[in-house]
Amino acid sequence: MGQPWFEIRHLADTDGLVALSANFALYGDMSDRMMSLAAGLGPTQEIYSIDESFIGLHGVRDVTRRAWAVRERIERWVGIPCGIGIASTKTLAKLANNVAKSAERKPGSYPAKLARVCNFAELSPQEMQLVLECTPVTDIWGVGKRIGAALVEGGIWNAQLLCRLDPSTVRRRWSVVLERTVLELQGQSCIELDDAPAPKQMIACTRSFGRPVTDLPPLIEAVSAFATRAAEKLRKQDGRANLIQVFAHTSPHREGPRFSRSIMVPLVRPTADTRLLVDAAAAGMRAIYLPGFNLIKAGVILMDLVGPDVHQDELAFEDPPAHDLGPLMSALDGINARYGKGTVHVASTGQTRANQDWSMRQERRTPRYTTEWSELPTARA
Repeated sequence: MGQPWFEIRHLADTDGLVALSANFALYGDMSDRMMSLAAGLGPTQEIYSIDESFIGLHGVRDVTRRAWAVRERIERWVGIPCGIGIASTKTLAKLANNVAKSAERKPGSYPAKLARVCNFAELSPQEMQLVLECTPVTDIWGVGKRIGAALVEGGIWNAQLLCRLDPSTVRRRWSVVLERTVLELQGQSCIELDDAPAPKQMIACTRSFGRPVTDLPPLIEAVSAFATRAAEKLRKQDGRANLIQVFAHTSPHREGPRFSRSIMVPLVRPTADTRLLVDAAAAGMRAIYLPGFNLIKAGVILMDLVGPDVHQDELAFEDPPAHDLGPLMSALDGINARYGKGTVHVASTGQTRANQDWSMRQERRTPRYTTEWSELPTARA
């Protein structure tokens, strides 16, 4: 995981390695489809990651049968097989999900009847104990690598041994986080379902370039595009940024002179206006740029985020400051949502993305079957 492609490229010729470029549009669309179907399992949903969510099951009857129906629907309509774990706490539900997948993919690791859909509520105490004994302590959600190694060294190598520990002792010896994990394994819910996640405290948009960049103009285009995307995300949570960080660096895997610089650019007032954020990002890149380096990555991070109720004005001796979130930004987001990202954009992002030096090459990208008409598969009779 994370190994540079150039180090394993030869395996494509000698061992049949299949390499594919990132296809973010397809990933995102397939995730949205899967999550919308998974939401049919219960009344509340917390989307935890691109391929995982927690579903609240309060008031749901015959939950195991319903889970099988939802899983079948996801596989039939989206084409993605998934595992469903059902339990009284989020930590146990994560474990049940791991059991559901492992029982199918690794025969013998858990009882075969727990494959695909695993409902801990239907297990006897003896069966539940067996599942916990078969689970390495490092596979438990909330047990990090460092604490996991310490637990194993102390003779606590499986989930059953961890479940038996006294929570107050765990808190004194390790941490309140591990205490919460133990309580959850014992069936006491400590982590609430977050069906309305809190606004993000920072928003980042970073990319590795398709090829090394040495000149300033393409770097300005890149950070302008990144700031544009970050501004869209910021407006979705109805936030404003007080500060923007801009950075760029060379590759740690390539020979040559090293470059790694960043700068914090304060904004006059909290804003989510694409124009103001792009101006700040471009100014930051101009400030840190030095010629003679093969830069391979850059990015922008919006920081010190606040809500719409926070206002910061200044004395104005000339024209009063414009309000940045008027009809223009709403129109911009509406057009791009309807006709595709980048349909309307600031000029500093460049005329076209197709041949920009900083764009990802994506030479091995699969077609964007679900979001691009021109890439739909063609069927012939």
